[in-house]
Amino acid sequence: MKSKKLICGAVAVAITMTATFTGCVTINEKDMKQTIATVDITKSADLGELDAYKSAITEDVIVKRQLVAAFINAGSSYISAGYSYADTFNLLVESLIANSVVTQYAILYVLKEKVDAGDITLAEYNAKDGEAAQLEYLLGGENSDGVLMAKYSLYSSLNSLLDSYETDYLTDEDEYVGTDTRSTPANVDTAKEDYVPLTEAGALDYGVYTGYGDYLLEGAGVYEAQDGTTKISRRKAYSTFVSYLKSNYLLTEEDTDTTDILSLTYVKDEYVSQLQQSVIEEFSDMYNEAQEKIIDGTDENGVYTFIKDKYDGVDGLYTEQSKTYSTTSTFETALNNLSDTSFVLYAPDTTNDTQEIDGTYGTYGFVYNILLPFSTAQQTQLNSIQTGLENGTITDNDYYADRNELLKSILTTDQRSAWFNGTTDYSFNAKESTVESYYGKDEGRDYLFFENNLTKPDEYEALKNYIGLYSYNGSVSKNSDGSYKLIAKKLTIDDLLDEFESYIEFVLGGDKVEVHAGDTLSGSTTDFTGYYATSDFTKDGDEKEIDYSKFVYATGKVSLENTDKDDMYVTTSDRYKAMAAVNELQFAYTTDTAILSQYLGYSISAYETSYIKEFEYAAQQALRMGVGAFKVCAGDYGWHLIYVVDAFSFDGGEVYTPVWTKERIETEGTFENKFYEWIKDSTLSNEVSSKRSEIITSFSNDTTVTKNEKAYKDLLEIEG
Repeated sequence: MKSKKLICGAVAVAITMTATFTGCVTINEKDMKQTIATVDITKSADLGELDAYKSAITEDVIVKRQLVAAFINAGSSYISAGYSYADTFNLLVESLIANSVVTQYAILYVLKEKVDAGDITLAEYNAKDGEAAQLEYLLGGENSDGVLMAKYSLYSSLNSLLDSYETDYLTDEDEYVGTDTRSTPANVDTAKEDYVPLTEAGALDYGVYTGYGDYLLEGAGVYEAQDGTTKISRRKAYSTFVSYLKSNYLLTEEDTDTTDILSLTYVKDEYVSQLQQSVIEEFSDMYNEAQEKIIDGTDENGVYTFIKDKYDGVDGLYTEQSKTYSTTSTFETALNNLSDTSFVLYAPDTTNDTQEIDGTYGTYGFVYNILLPFSTAQQTQLNSIQTGLENGTITDNDYYADRNELLKSILTTDQRSAWFNGTTDYSFNAKESTVESYYGKDEGRDYLFFENNLTKPDEYEALKNYIGLYSYNGSVSKNSDGSYKLIAKKLTIDDLLDEFESYIEFVLGGDKVEVHAGDTLSGSTTDFTGYYATSDFTKDGDEKEIDYSKFVYATGKVSLENTDKDDMYVTTSDRYKAMAAVNELQFAYTTDTAILSQYLGYSISAYETSYIKEFEYAAQQALRMGVGAFKVCAGDYGWHLIYVVDAFSFDGGEVYTPVWTKERIETEGTFENKFYEWIKDSTLSNEVSSKRSEIITSFSNDTTVTKNEKAYKDLLEIEG
C-alpha cells in the first residue's frame, strides 16, 4: 500500500495535453505574462522557528501562462465531470496558490532540518542560480533520489505524450487494430511508485527522445520506443507537441531553439514543478516520522500497542464488528464490501441455523467459478427442452437427463484471444524472454502474457492473485498485419479438470490435487461415465424434491500445507499459490466474466442465495470442506468448476488470530501486515490532510496572497 504524501491541489504535473479552449477568448504573448496571483508566506508573522530561513523564499509570481498550462494538464477532467469553465479555472487558481503556499513552507521546513543536520547551508542555497538549481541542491544534488525521480517523472511523461502523437505517423492502413477486450488481473503494467532506472554509476538511465540534436533514441537509455519508429516519425510527433504549445501560447520569446525540448519554458516550468513535488514529499516524510513512531510503538513484549488497540481496543474494529456482525444481513453486506481496506474480522455462528452434515454446518465464504457454457446450438436445444418442461410434455427427470446429454458434448477453449488481438497486445513469446519455466513448455505452448510484470520485478508491481505461467492453450502464429492466428485446443470438462489439476501441481510442486467422481471424496477417482447414465434426479422416496447432489460431477481437494487465513496473501504460501493459479485459470477459461472483477470471487451465504440451485448447493457443500476444496456441477448455463478461496468457521467468532509483533507485521501479505499498512496509511493520510489544511489556512490570506482576477476574467467567461 502506498504511503500518503502531502500532494497539493488538483493540478497534475504529468503532461497530458488533452484539454483545449472553446468559445471566444483571445490570448497572446503579452496576455500570457499577466500576473494572476502572488504568494509569499514570509510576510506572515506565524513562521516561528522557520523565520530564520525566510531569505530562501522569493515571492512566487503566478502568471496566466501557468494557469493555461494547468488547464491543459488537468482541465479536461473537470470539464468532463460537469464543471463549468469558470468553476474549473477558479479551482485551478486556488490549486496553484495552495501548491505555492505548501511548497514554500516545505522548502523552509526541509531547509531548516538539513541545515541543522549540517548537510547544507542557507548561504549556499541562496547563492544557487535559479529555482531549479536551488531545489536540486536542497534535495541533495544531481543524483539524489528526489532529483532523479523528478527528472524521470518529467521525461517519462514527455515520452508518453510523444508516443501518443507518433502513433498517428506509424499506423499503417493495413495494420491490424484490435477492438476486443477481456479483463486483466490487477497491476498489469503498473510501474512501482519509487522506480527510477539508473546506470551502474547511479545516474539516470533514461532520456527524452524527440529525433533532434541530443534527443536521439540511442541517448534515451532504457526508454523503449514504439515498433517502427524512425527519426522522421519522431520529429513529426515532436512538431505536433511544439505546435500544441504554440497554439496555446505556451512558447515564449526565450524559446528560440524549439528543437531543444529541455530548454523550452513550459518544460522547464514542469521540471521545477516536479522538483517542488519532491521537496513536498521529503517534507511529508520528515513530518510523518513522528507519527510513525507512535504507530510503531511497542510494549515490553514487543507488541505494537497502537495497532493492537485499533484492532481490539475499546473502539477497535474487531470490537465493533463483534457487536454488529452477529446478524446475517450486516455480515453479508460486509462480505460484499471486502477489500484491502475493508476487513471482516468477526463472523456469526451458523450452528443453530443450518443442518449438520458429516460433523459440519453451513458456512460463509468465497469461491472462484470457471464456467464452461453451452454453445449457441446447444443452448437452442436446451431452450427447446425447457419449453417441453414448461408445457408439461416432459418430466423433471427427462429434462435433466436430456441436459446431461448436452453437457457431455460441451467443449471449451482458451478465452484469452483478446490479449493477443484486442485493443492491447499483452502476449509475448516466453522462449524469447527471461522466463525459464512455465506450464506447457514441453508441449510447445510458448506464449505468456504481461511480460513487464513477469520479467521486470524491480520496475513493475507483481500481478495480484495471479501466477502468470499458464501458457496459451493452442497454437500461435503472427500474421503480416501484426495480428495473431490462434488455433485454440478444444477441451471437454475432463480435459479441463486435467489442466486444473496439472497446473496447480506445477505451481505447488508435487502431487497436491485429489479428484473424485461424484459429490464426495470417497467416489471413483477415474470413472466419470456413470454421471451421464443417471436418470432419476429426485431424492430417495420423494418424487418431487430435486436432489442437487446428483448434479455434482466431480469433487476434489488441493492439499495445502498452510491453510491459515492470517497467511492468505503471503505469496510464498501454498494457499496463496493455489488461489493465484486457479484465478489464472479463471482468466484463461471462464465465460463468467463478472467473476474476474471480484475481490476474492463470489461471496457465498450459509443460507439461501440468489444463485441457481445447482451452483448454490455445490458451492455451499464445497465450503463445508474448507479452503482448497472444489466441485464441478452442472447447471442451465453449462459446467461450473467451483474452487473455495476462503471459508469462515461455522461456529463464528474471531476470524483471524493476529500476533502484533515486528516479524508478523513486516512479513508482506500476512493479515497483520495488511492491517498495519491500512492503519498506517489511513492515519498518516489524516495527519497529512490536517497538516496541509493547517498550512494553507495559516499562510493563505490577504497578507501573503494577492489575486488579480482581471488577468483571467476572460477565461472565466468561456462558455462550454
